Amino acid sequence: MIARVSVTDWDKYNQYMKVTPGIIAKYGGKFIVRGGQTVTLEGPPEKWRIVVVEFPDLEKAKEFYHSQDYADAKKIREGAALAQFVAVEGVA
Repeated sequence: MIARVSVTDWDKYNQYMKVTPGIIAKYGGKFIVRGGQTVTLEGPPEKWRIVVVEFPDLEKAKEFYHSQDYADAKKIREGAALAQFVAVEGVA
């Protein structure tokens, strides 16, 4: 799952960041990328925070996102950030 996030209220967003790791782990997910420096190598400059979470499969990613646990976390994030979440089935 790839998330692009534009944080507008860091105090509130930090509360959201405290609760999400446990929820992600509950659904078998683990952070691969959680913010950090970005360098745009091609295309328009990326200005949003990037988060990449690996789940065992696409179904677990969807289960996480649509869970009541995460719905509660999203309420914390409301008004603190704009976000785009994309779940991608991994094929190697």
